[in-house]
Amino acid sequence: MLSRSAQGLYWMSRYLERADHLCRLLRLQTEALVDRPIREIHFGWSRIYRSLDRQPPGGRLEMLHSDDYTLADSYTLADDLTFERSNPSSMWSCFALGRENARQMRQCINADMWSCLNLAYLRIQQLSIQRIWTPSPESFYAETGAEIDTFSGVSAATMYRDEGWRFMQLGRFIERTQLTTSLLLSQLAVQTHEETSGADWTSLLRIYHAFETYNRSYSVEVQPDQVLDLLVTDPLLPDSLCRSIDRAVSDIAAIGPGPDGHSSDAARRLAGRLSALIHYDWPDCKDRGSLLREVSKYSRELHHLVTAAYFEYSIEDSPTR
Repeated sequence: MLSRSAQGLYWMSRYLERADHLCRLLRLQTEALVDRPIREIHFGWSRIYRSLDRQPPGGRLEMLHSDDYTLADSYTLADDLTFERSNPSSMWSCFALGRENARQMRQCINADMWSCLNLAYLRIQQLSIQRIWTPSPESFYAETGAEIDTFSGVSAATMYRDEGWRFMQLGRFIERTQLTTSLLLSQLAVQTHEETSGADWTSLLRIYHAFETYNRSYSVEVQPDQVLDLLVTDPLLPDSLCRSIDRAVSDIAAIGPGPDGHSSDAARRLAGRLSALIHYDWPDCKDRGSLLREVSKYSRELHHLVTAAYFEYSIEDSPTR
């Protein structure tokens, strides 16, 4: 397919995956405002901002021992991550960029997919932090996440399984790999600077809908190493790191060689190396933070190789006589 179409579908999927991930984080964070200790709320905001590699408004987060100040700070932080248009990682920005890529690729997606995405986008355009905060901010994030899930379901049910579908899935799983790795590294980094509790790791399980699975696989007692093992290596967990990487590997293989053969071959090799890190190196690894940083580095390199192989490759001029 045309490189412009492939790139639009790839980035549409990446932006929507980013919005969905932020939706989950903010839903859990706003739910915690109701009855969780201030320390846990502060940990949650620190984890989010560190994973996004973004400075919060004001430059730093401080844990203030007052419910009123904590609520006011949460209001400001939620606005920055949800509706702040100058923040390229906010939900508003991700939806706007995802929808714009979809608009430009209307010939590649069907009417049902466009309708789902456009209606969600138009609803968000009419809202602000003031309008969602008083009634129930967590309900807004739950509804928005459900709309993204609906779009994904409609896509899976109706889209023809051609290269366009593969590029959408590839964008989704490369993005998910990067987001998951960043969040796990953020969890480990905040843990080294602050005292953590089982609740902090339980919240991480809930972000990935893995709490019940953890209880069945291990026990009701939450152990950090076991949480990491589950979220990284369980092939049956839909959002596990190994599943995201394996899906990216299969999509690259299904797409086949690109116009830039050197880059597409390098992308396949690097994707295989990523998979090997999780399947073979992780079980015996002592320094899991270093391995996750290596996964993060390789996943960024994989994106650059995919871009060079399929989207921004050079075109050789016809030979002159």
